[in-house]
Amino acid sequence: MPLFIFLPTDLMTTFSLSELSDRIFDALSVFSGDTLWVRAEIASVASRNGHGYFDLVEKSSSGGIVARQRATCWANIFPMLSAYFREETGMTLQAGLQVLMEVEVTFHAVYGLSLNICNIDPTYTIGDLARQRQETIHRLQEEGVFDLQHSLTLPTLVSRVAIISAEQAAGYGDFQHQIQESGYRIICTLFPAIVQGERAEQSILQALSEISEREQDFDAVVIIRGGGATTDLSCFDSYLISAATAQFPLPVLTGIGHTRDVSILDLVAAVPLKTPTAVAAFLINRFARQEERIRLLRGRLLQTAERQILMRRHRIDLVRQRLDLCSPERIYRLGYSLATINGRILRSIKDIRPYTIITTHLSDGDIDSIVTCK
Repeated sequence: MPLFIFLPTDLMTTFSLSELSDRIFDALSVFSGDTLWVRAEIASVASRNGHGYFDLVEKSSSGGIVARQRATCWANIFPMLSAYFREETGMTLQAGLQVLMEVEVTFHAVYGLSLNICNIDPTYTIGDLARQRQETIHRLQEEGVFDLQHSLTLPTLVSRVAIISAEQAAGYGDFQHQIQESGYRIICTLFPAIVQGERAEQSILQALSEISEREQDFDAVVIIRGGGATTDLSCFDSYLISAATAQFPLPVLTGIGHTRDVSILDLVAAVPLKTPTAVAAFLINRFARQEERIRLLRGRLLQTAERQILMRRHRIDLVRQRLDLCSPERIYRLGYSLATINGRILRSIKDIRPYTIITTHLSDGDIDSIVTCK
């Protein structure tokens, strides 16, 4: 049995909850009126009644959370601060971003410790994203997969296409409309995926996996998404997506709609293009160029055939002229005649007997004669 020892209350120092809160408040008074710049990751953010409510965390190298704190950005500055951050970075304040914020430390007996956000340094976030991006590129290069897609040969006519896109996305609709309007037979099979947010990475990887199981059914893969904020498109800088794409056995075309920089996915893809409609135009133009080549070849074939036919006709005319020079009709027209006996040409007087019928052929008719003497 555990042994509990209870000391008399007169030997212990005890506090009421409010007294303890007062002591904590006094201990934190050292920060009173001062602000501090704090580095943290946004675990979550919500906006209510114009205020911004943040959950800030710090993670260890293994990914575990080593610190967590609530923070509030009041309505008098939150709209201005978030707009400033978006203008400078092209991103919205959202979960997953590393931020550097100027805060006031506050403590309330009921609501506990909290941070009041006064300012934010967007250059810190930009630098962190750039660092992560460069680390991913370097890792792909070190693993020898960065340029694998660049060595793949795209078929002349890409007629069987696997599409990775959100089904209801405007970019996908524009892509489909342009393909259909072209009149070319390009068969598109959609593999629906989430293309922004925390679930995007796993969703796109799943779509790639499904396509790989039907590799023989397609000529190429197209990954498309319309434009958006940089953070909306951050999944396309994912190491896992970029590595899976770089090593994919089929050529991958991208049309992600970046307005600033290209994504890492664009860098490893076989054919990076700016927008979904640019991808559609690329595929259509390959058909159009091939159609033009066929038209030109057809024209050349017809011209060659016509030249050959004219040459043959000329040869035939020459042969006909030669035959005409040697024809009996021409000889008759020159005043010559031909004698035959029973259809055989008379070549010698020795072939004639008395009372033989000789037929003489002239240009305008035949004459039969009877030999009375020899």
